[in-house]
Amino acid sequence: MAQRVTLRKRNPYNTKSNLRRVVKTPGGKLVYHHLKKRGTAPKCGDCGIALPGVPALRPRVYATISKRQKTVQRAYGGSRCGDCVKSRILRAFLVEEAKIVKKVIKQQAASARK
Repeated sequence: MAQRVTLRKRNPYNTKSNLRRVVKTPGGKLVYHHLKKRGTAPKCGDCGIALPGVPALRPRVYATISKRQKTVQRAYGGSRCGDCVKSRILRAFLVEEAKIVKKVIKQQAASARK
């Protein structure tokens, strides 16, 4: 017959916050190890994918780790993924180019009238 395992905490219910795993000790006894909830990785604000280079932790743990571990060394580091940053830069460049083209066309039209 299987050995009985008793709970080590007071919460008897099978909830998300009361996860446990049966572990065999070196003495051959079976005991529960209570597990913490898994963290989810921060997501990109534009496309929603998990940010590469930023660990998936519980919210409070981010306060204890260093800034270098929470971001990547790039514009919009811990907020947007590399592809979204690339598309933002490209879009800004094309908008500026369009403004310049519009200005040149306006000057040409003004010189043609004279």
